[in-house]
Amino acid sequence: MKAAPQAQLRLLDLQELDTSLDRLAHRRRTLPELAEIERLEGRLTELRDAIVAAETEAGDLQREQKKAEQDVEQVRNRADRNQKRLDSGQVASAKDLSNLQAEIESLQRRQSDLEEVVLEIMERSEEAEAKISSLRADRAAAEEELARLIERRDTALREIDDEAGATSSARTAVAKDIPDDLLALYEKLRAQFGGVGAAKLFRGTCQGCHLALNTVDLNNMRAAPEDEVIRCEECRRILVRTPESGL
Repeated sequence: MKAAPQAQLRLLDLQELDTSLDRLAHRRRTLPELAEIERLEGRLTELRDAIVAAETEAGDLQREQKKAEQDVEQVRNRADRNQKRLDSGQVASAKDLSNLQAEIESLQRRQSDLEEVVLEIMERSEEAEAKISSLRADRAAAEEELARLIERRDTALREIDDEAGATSSARTAVAKDIPDDLLALYEKLRAQFGGVGAAKLFRGTCQGCHLALNTVDLNNMRAAPEDEVIRCEECRRILVRTPESGL
């Protein structure tokens, strides 16, 4: 393949711009904010699930407490009725009187037990409400941090995209200076060899694979016309000759 030496030199400019674009694309994919946002979104999902579970538990406890308080009220009312009967003197039979007193004592014990149950449920309800408050505070803090991270991410992405846009424009201008067949070869090699399709020959060393060329290859390059497109015998990338090539 033939190409003017100046066109070959422009390949180095094109390669530098393509390397910059690849670096920007990598930076865009690996912004630290992206991983942090993903972590926080996962944390928020966990917190929302935990809040729903805690609120469900609190609701269940409220219903349980209401039922226990109703049980206490029923036992208290029955004990009050029995006490009024006892105080009224309407119970004449000693046996009935003894049974009534025993029932009143049993109801009082039952009431005391139920009141303990109510207190225990109230304590659990307070713990559940405290847990909900704590989880909601954690959620609010996580949402604030997520908003900050999203803003930082968006700012970084805008900066990267602006730089990539300017670099792409410069690349388009440089590519116009390169013949189509040479440009096509460069693009093919770039796809094959990790984004590097052309490299400088510097002091007898290919800057693509960083291997020194042997004497025979260097002599062949010295003898090649200036417009001959040469390739590295080791990595097969396009080698661009400059005054620093060592030929």
